Parts: sequence; structure tokens; C-alpha cells
Amino acid sequence: MGRIRLEGIEKWFGDVQVIKGVDLVIDEGEFVIFVGPSGCGKSTLLRLVSGLEEATAGRIILDDKDVTGLPPAARGLSMVFQSYALYPHMSVGENIGFPLRMAGLSRAEVETRVGEAARVLKLEELLDRKPKALSGGQRQRVAIGRAIVRDPSAFLFDEPLSNLDAALRVEMRFEIAKLHQQLSATMIYVTHDQVEAMTLADKIVVLQAGRIEQVGSPLELYESPDNLFVAQFIGSPKMNVMPCNVSSQGIAVGGRPVPEAAGARNGQTPTSLGVRPEHISVVHTGDAHLEALVEVAEYLGSDTFLYATIDGVGTLTVRAPGNVKAKPGETVGLRFADQRMHLFGADRMAIRH
Repeated sequence: MGRIRLEGIEKWFGDVQVIKGVDLVIDEGEFVIFVGPSGCGKSTLLRLVSGLEEATAGRIILDDKDVTGLPPAARGLSMVFQSYALYPHMSVGENIGFPLRMAGLSRAEVETRVGEAARVLKLEELLDRKPKALSGGQRQRVAIGRAIVRDPSAFLFDEPLSNLDAALRVEMRFEIAKLHQQLSATMIYVTHDQVEAMTLADKIVVLQAGRIEQVGSPLELYESPDNLFVAQFIGSPKMNVMPCNVSSQGIAVGGRPVPEAAGARNGQTPTSLGVRPEHISVVHTGDAHLEALVEVAEYLGSDTFLYATIDGVGTLTVRAPGNVKAKPGETVGLRFADQRMHLFGADRMAIRH
């Protein structure tokens, strides 16, 4: 149980269309993450699946049943919000069991299910505490526990970690990943943080302006972005994109030939060349594709990030080993890794073999 299919979903708020004909299949047990910039429609799309928003057009199919017109309570889904929404006067156990009591389950059944959820989320020792005595991460686990006890067809998460500090976000990412492995349940997760998307998802849905730009595994989106938007949204730091043109020696950037990029042209005319920071090496200028002036060097231990400017090209971000010695004001040679360059046409779409 838990297969979700969206067919031609549209959402209008007055004269403004925020979801523009979305088609998507989420298979049973998949962990799917909606990502995109603010205002792209990812939370609205999640609310349409949950029933908290009504679709203007299209159908939502859950396990072969059309639920488009059903209210949230009739869809068999559980949602975890950005805010914990816990009742302050109730204990942890009472908060987790609240939806079961509202559904009329017996006290014994409520206690059994609450105990199972507490065990999965390691909350057994906290069941008698009130929310004010919990950390942010513990409160979020209680909110997730309240969703688990309902035994839903799928879990919907709307930016559940955005209220946590950096250390807790890392910890909770680990907890949610383990939870998915334990439950083998369908999960849809909304975030603006592409690091969360890359580390948690089986499948990522990249949204922009109410449309799906690309759907695929984290590796597929990283290795083979369909367009410039996905190329620069997925990956941290983002992909470097440079204007390029076709020369007698193949592809040229800043007037310098990059012969290794020519094989990917496939008869099309590229206007941009992309390369990720980790696929640029600092080399002797004689072996370089380009020479750049180092503006800033950030030493982070295992890595050094260089921000280097090239006349007529712009500033590139280079992710180099931590022992690379380069200081602001120095000129360095940069070489792009073979088979790691991406070409894009004037329509911003990828040019592939």
C-alpha cells in the first residue's frame, strides 16, 4: 500500500496558476523528496496530495483509488509539519496517542501502538514528559510518532527539520533515514535544502515555477542534469557555468580551447559549459585549460575552496584538497576533469552524446 499517482494536477489561486500540469508516479515504499526554490510550489503540491488544498484540475490516485475529492481524514495519510504542533498540557505519550483516542480505539490498543512508536523512535523514557521538557529534535520525533501510530498509507513531511539547528538537522536526517528503512513506508518529503534531498531520497523531484524540471535518483540528477536549472540547483557548492563557443579546435572557453569537451557536442551548438567545483584541479599553468586569479581561499581542513576569477568568464568555485597552497592574488592553472564536463545549448537544455 502507498502507491501515489498524480495526473495533470493544476492549482490556481484566483488568476495565478501555482501548479502547472504535474504528472508523477510515486511507487510503494519510495522515499520521494520535492525540492526547489521558495515559491516553486513544492509545499502546495504536498498539500494537494494530503487534501489540505483542493486541486483545480487533474486527479490524485492512491492505491488505484481516486481520492481527488476526498477530505484529508479519508485519504489514510499522515502529515508532519514544520511546526511540531504538540499539545503543551499533554505528555509525550498522550500527544502520540491523541489521534487514536479521537478515532475511538480502546485504551489497550492506544497503549500498544504508542509503545511501538516510542520504541521505534527511542522515546520510551520520555513518555511521561511534557513538550516543554524536550529538545527540538525530541519534539520532532514526538510529532513523527503521532504520525506513525495511525499506520498510514504514506507519510508526508513538510520541511520538518527547518526549525532545528545544524547539528540537530544532521541527527534527525539520520533518524528519518533509519525510520524509512524500518517501516519500508512511502514517504514524500518537502525541503528547500538540496543536501537533505541528496542524502535521504530514493527519488528527487526538482520543481521550478510550478513545473517539474527533472525526476530521478540523487546520482542521476548529479551526474546527468537535464538543464541548467537542475545542474546548478543540485550539488553544493553549485556547478560552475561558463559561456563557451565552438572553435576550430572544438569547444573554447574564454578564448582557450577545451578539446576534451568536444566529444559531447552530438552535432548541436553549445553556448555554456558546466563543471562542478570538485571536478576542477589546480595544476601547473602549462597543463591548464584556463588560468585564474585567486580572489578568496577558504581552508576547511579536508578541503580548500578557491574562488578564482577569469577574464571574460567570471568567478569559478574550485573544491581542492586541503593541502593545496594557493593565496589570494596568485594566478593558478585550472584543469577540468575528462568526462565530467556538461554542455548546454541556448535553450538551457543539456547536450548529451
